[in-house]
Amino acid sequence: MKAIWNNTVIAESNNTIIIENNHYFPADSIIEHYFKKSDTHTVCPWKGKAFYYTIEVDGKTNTDAAWYYPETSDLAKSIKDRIAFWRGVTITP
Repeated sequence: MKAIWNNTVIAESNNTIIIENNHYFPADSIIEHYFKKSDTHTVCPWKGKAFYYTIEVDGKTNTDAAWYYPETSDLAKSIKDRIAFWRGVTITP
């Protein structure tokens, strides 16, 4: 699977996990220089506290367009440290 934003592949992996229709990519599958840590956090009742990345590609910014869970509940251990996308990031095979 590929995560694409602003016509650029920002992550690629054959090992995504699908939860709630989101592909969670392994942390080592992202192209790190496109990702900047955000101060945004949200809480999912069954997954835990989410942390966010802002994506920057070719001078364009997509604020908080990726999220991950550095610690998870027992129910969500399979996605610990994996990264999912929204806000216009396209996921394709």
